[in-house]
Amino acid sequence: MDYRVIKENDLFLLTDRTGDIPEGQKEGLGLYTKDTRFLSRMELKINGVKPIVLASEADQNYISTIILTNPHMEEAEKLVLWRESIELRRTRFIYESVLYETLKATNFSPYACSFELSIKLDADFTDMFVVRGFMGGKLGSRTETVVEDNAMTFGYAGSDNIGRELKFGWSGLEGQIGEDGSVTFGVSLEAAQSTEIELYMMPIFNGDEPKLYPKEQAIRTLKSEYERWNEGSVSISSDLPLYDALYDRGIQDLRVLISDIGYGPFPVAGLPWYAVPFGRDSLIAALQMLPIKPEIALGTLRTMAHFQGEKLDGWRDEQPGKIMHELRKGELANTNQVPFGPYFGSIDSTPLFLVLLAEYVTWTEDVALLKELMPNVLSALDWIEQYGEREGSLFTSYFKESEKGIANQGWKDSADSVVHRDGRYAKAPIALVEVQGYVYQAKNLLATLFKTLPQAKEGELDVHLLAERLSDEAEQLRVRFEAEFWIPEEQYYAIALDHENKQVVSITSNPGHALMSGLFAPERAAAVAKRLVSPALFSGYGIRTMAEGETGYNPMSYHDGSVWPHDNSMCLIGLSALGFSDEANVVIEGLLNAAQDFENYRLPELFCGYSSAEGKPVRYPVSCSPQAWAAGTPLVFVTSALGIRLDYASRTIRMRPSLPNGMNRLTVRGLRLGAGRIDVEITRSSEGYKLDIANTSGWKVEQAQTVMQLQ
Repeated sequence: MDYRVIKENDLFLLTDRTGDIPEGQKEGLGLYTKDTRFLSRMELKINGVKPIVLASEADQNYISTIILTNPHMEEAEKLVLWRESIELRRTRFIYESVLYETLKATNFSPYACSFELSIKLDADFTDMFVVRGFMGGKLGSRTETVVEDNAMTFGYAGSDNIGRELKFGWSGLEGQIGEDGSVTFGVSLEAAQSTEIELYMMPIFNGDEPKLYPKEQAIRTLKSEYERWNEGSVSISSDLPLYDALYDRGIQDLRVLISDIGYGPFPVAGLPWYAVPFGRDSLIAALQMLPIKPEIALGTLRTMAHFQGEKLDGWRDEQPGKIMHELRKGELANTNQVPFGPYFGSIDSTPLFLVLLAEYVTWTEDVALLKELMPNVLSALDWIEQYGEREGSLFTSYFKESEKGIANQGWKDSADSVVHRDGRYAKAPIALVEVQGYVYQAKNLLATLFKTLPQAKEGELDVHLLAERLSDEAEQLRVRFEAEFWIPEEQYYAIALDHENKQVVSITSNPGHALMSGLFAPERAAAVAKRLVSPALFSGYGIRTMAEGETGYNPMSYHDGSVWPHDNSMCLIGLSALGFSDEANVVIEGLLNAAQDFENYRLPELFCGYSSAEGKPVRYPVSCSPQAWAAGTPLVFVTSALGIRLDYASRTIRMRPSLPNGMNRLTVRGLRLGAGRIDVEITRSSEGYKLDIANTSGWKVEQAQTVMQLQ
């Protein structure tokens, strides 16, 4: 990464590798909360000169350490500072809505020396949409900067009637505030002597200043929270270190992306631009984490349920029962100048909400949550029937109504992502292949759960009757889907049907998402599995979003030839569930190979789709990292290796283990199921796979010996 980012809950800091936010930078660097950039400039200088970066680590998400030194300094042929004589160590973290930074200066020269450290600051309070150049509008204005002893506060009066301030304070050395907003510290050090300056920055809304904790207490508490996160996670170990490193990186990155806006912990989409609740992204990341951290699914479901659509509002693409796409809290959203407070332009969030809920209840047996969210479930099902299946469309489809909304409303939401083979972009309403899989899966899973509930009393909802209805609707969808989406000459499914219900014939990764649903006929599922790892779709580093050779293919594009780790993980879930172990391992091995060339083994949001035969994976220029569903991908590797599949009705776990090349042992401890846990050790020898299982879940375990077929 060319940037450094730390985050805790709703506050994050984005800087360059030196830890600075340079004047006039256009990369969007800054200190952000609630979709507002508070700090827009922060430049550290020694004697007025920018220091040299020695080390800039990004391996720990909650704390950042950057080591700098001075260049050689002379004035009028007189030595001021010998090169590399001063070490400047910047250590920073975020706790309870405050950014803490320690600036430690150490004199490594053999002589006493004196110098000045200065920090130039500014705050522009710019809305995220403006920072990124997407939209403008009527905005507020800066107010007077207030100077106090050891602190100064920048102010802003928003057009949304919210007062915003950024307070910057310090201790340790006396600082002189300049007219340009800089703070200068005079430093004198003996040989081998060090000194520290403690800095803090806090965003303030309407004068409500967050509590400033002692630094040592704050970092100790934050560290202990990370330790509890790790201790409460499933642990793995294998004889393939790269596999373990990827998993550990995923667990750490997911922790930094967890937020809570009052309804439980959930993953925001990614840093730096999507540190907000996202329907699709948050739901998929929670699904990836489900056996590892089921409490995250719980928080995600409650958050999405709280913001579920209630009315018809074309400005927000909202209908009753629809699950939101994205929630923003900046000035433009608060004043309704953009439709994102929240925005509902997502066709897949609603069925994914139902899928996650059903899977969560299956894994945890938390039937109480199903009953709690039953009104939301019924409302979401009504949305699919009344609004999802638009007039003239045969399937659940999308159509943008909002003037400032998103045109393509599946996960591939760029304007050119749904393209006919002749180069025409599909026109809405558009019915995506994977969305039909989500709807089918949601109805079948819910039907299974409802059948296990007690018979309804008089006046209550008859859940058994509802289960029969959902099963019937799912079967009707399956028959209709097979007739309309299958392309006989390609032996593959279309990415979508367009506004005329005509197939959009492009070979893409989208059908891979629907594998997990059980929607496909067995022989067609096998054809899809084989095609996903064919040379045209599989780059060697992962499944491409679009096959090489298609009219719309572009390895440098966002959605038409790039490789998205989460896209691969959704394919993996289905490949593993259906017993396509060889294909699943091809995908895992490709992503493992790619990860070796990314910093700290962190899979990014996406990378270019060039073939591995051409060299190392090529970075995508504006890829977010860490990204929640990319971080969740290595977690799917684990459940894929176990080949785990649950039968809720019989409380049976079926496993069909399969390990990627280079691995002959995998130990998984603390897999969450029901009220208990499962520990599994897989070993591979010339005689096949052996499972050693410790099980407190109350479920029985069966080891499948043959490829499982669709049921």
